[in-house]
Amino acid sequence: MLIDSHCHLEYEGLVDDRQGVLDRAREAGVRGFLNISTRQSEWEQVVGTANRESDVWASVGIHPHEADAHEDLGRDVLIKATENARVIGIGETGLDYYYDNSARDTQRDLFRMHIDVARETGLPLIIHTRDAEDDTLSILTEEKGKGDFPALIHCFTASAEFGRAVLDLGLSISISGIVTFKNAKDLQDVARQVPADRLLVETDSPFLAPVPHRGRKCEPAFVADTARFIAELREEPLEVLAETTSRNFFNLFRKAAA
Repeated sequence: MLIDSHCHLEYEGLVDDRQGVLDRAREAGVRGFLNISTRQSEWEQVVGTANRESDVWASVGIHPHEADAHEDLGRDVLIKATENARVIGIGETGLDYYYDNSARDTQRDLFRMHIDVARETGLPLIIHTRDAEDDTLSILTEEKGKGDFPALIHCFTASAEFGRAVLDLGLSISISGIVTFKNAKDLQDVARQVPADRLLVETDSPFLAPVPHRGRKCEPAFVADTARFIAELREEPLEVLAETTSRNFFNLFRKAAA
């Protein structure tokens, strides 16, 4: 049993063949999908898919790329969206200083608002961070001091030092197909070292197809290839890694387990 803890089923490349995408993943042993939203206009569609498919759950949130377009969103709107039974997470949210598609101050303000909602609802925060390790860690540390909240770093590509710091704060780490790339030696070292009870796997599909699917659109079925690669890195059977990461998913996203 595998869980794809982060996929975008409503994105071009998947939505046009969503049933086929889901069926192929199920045939590959994937038994759960977390369908991630990145802007408010997606929420209805993302949650709708989760309402129709018993093994699909949804998140609601605003990606840092979309922060400028949502700076007046308001926490009450986000909290209201979490009331649906199939909504189990907040995000993805965070900071992206690589593209800087939104003003950094707005990104930081919206990130803090998502944290506040995660703290109030108890739903895990799904964090995107790119070229923003210092500010991400500073905000997480400060906000943890105000009161705890569950969270994970999705599609982890940051430094080992950042990884140790967020683990010390109680976060989990999710690894995508990037770990299979030849130039991902540092990430492979991180994947070996993440404590067994803090590790999740994902595709971030339709992006970042793992080896041996490079050059193709990524699908949730490919989480099996990523999991197999990580299991080999950690020198454990795939079945053990699959069981562990699935258990971690349900321990973190408790609303899904319920």
